[in-house]
Amino acid sequence: MPAAVPAYQQIKDHVLAQIHAGVWKEGDAIPGEEALARQFGVSRMTVNRAIRELSDEQIVERVQGSGTYVAQQKYQSTLVEIRNIADEIAARGHRHRSELHRLERLKASPVLARRFGLTGGGTLFHSVVVHFENDQPIQVEDRYVNPQVAPDYLTQDFATQTPNAYLMRVAPLQAVSFEIEARLPPPEVAELLHMPAHDPCLVLHRQTHSQGQVASYATMWHPASRYRFTGRF
Repeated sequence: MPAAVPAYQQIKDHVLAQIHAGVWKEGDAIPGEEALARQFGVSRMTVNRAIRELSDEQIVERVQGSGTYVAQQKYQSTLVEIRNIADEIAARGHRHRSELHRLERLKASPVLARRFGLTGGGTLFHSVVVHFENDQPIQVEDRYVNPQVAPDYLTQDFATQTPNAYLMRVAPLQAVSFEIEARLPPPEVAELLHMPAHDPCLVLHRQTHSQGQVASYATMWHPASRYRFTGRF
């Protein structure tokens, strides 16, 4: 028997449903915490948790002394632009191709379950794709995807389109977070990138949000000797 949905999650689901249905549009004020507490028969603390999480997910924007409003549901530029690697390579006048090494459904680990907000040991889609520029490997893309956001992920042909291109089409971005680090690659990544394991990689960890939830989490490995990040402000 499925567990009851927590009250704060019911409020989040209600707000998201109103936004997705177009009842509340970008810039519209949503009902205050007291009104929502009366509507759902809960404490303001419960409502506050729901609205705080929606604000953290950039679904709504809280304005001190004014109220809570539907946020602009568009990706805002960050240091690293969300760009299809195939387009990036083509812009340099080079040829892109990719090799799919893994495409599967798996049970989420505790760490991934927390990252995606899954309960009861949910499942995720997982892919590993190597991207080549003029037949030289420049990226290993290790990606986990939320099946609720991209249910057809496992049926895609990632030799003819990149995971990024597919996800941008079916799950438009609401928010993104990322971090970059320098790390030595695991042996299997070094082998896929045709590089010595003692050479460093530039590693981009990127989490995207769509439809009010985490859509994907990707770790992208790049040989530091062959790749650099650029950005725009």
